Amino acid sequence: MEIEFLIIADAVEAANGKLYMIGGAWDRWTSHSYPSPMRLGIAIGLLVPWDETNQRHRISVSIVDADGKAVVPQIEAGVEVGRPPGMRLGSAQRAVLAINAGFPLPNPGRYEVCVAAPNDIEKKVTFDAVLAGQGTLQIQ
Repeated sequence: MEIEFLIIADAVEAANGKLYMIGGAWDRWTSHSYPSPMRLGIAIGLLVPWDETNQRHRISVSIVDADGKAVVPQIEAGVEVGRPPGMRLGSAQRAVLAINAGFPLPNPGRYEVCVAAPNDIEKKVTFDAVLAGQGTLQIQ
């Protein structure tokens, strides 16, 4: 199995093999104060090879700060894809997962979202949480 993509967004939904996303692929969260209430959508695409279909695959999702401290408890998920009728012999299948989480973001700083699967397969995305008015371009 391959983790084909990992995208963070404002909200995500997976339905009928399609992924729907609002406000996707950002890398900066801005708030006027911290801790800050945060709503985070996590879009995951898995590519499952022909010989791994019809088997249960486990993944885990973690969100950690720059020191590696968990911001929320680790999220566990499982996925199993079958071989639909008429599928070409040897074809891989894509499975999409959508996770929406709400939690308080404790401090400004760098955060990492990581999706991990067995056999040391993982994909990571980072984002920076900043205080509003800091780190922005100022025109004089």
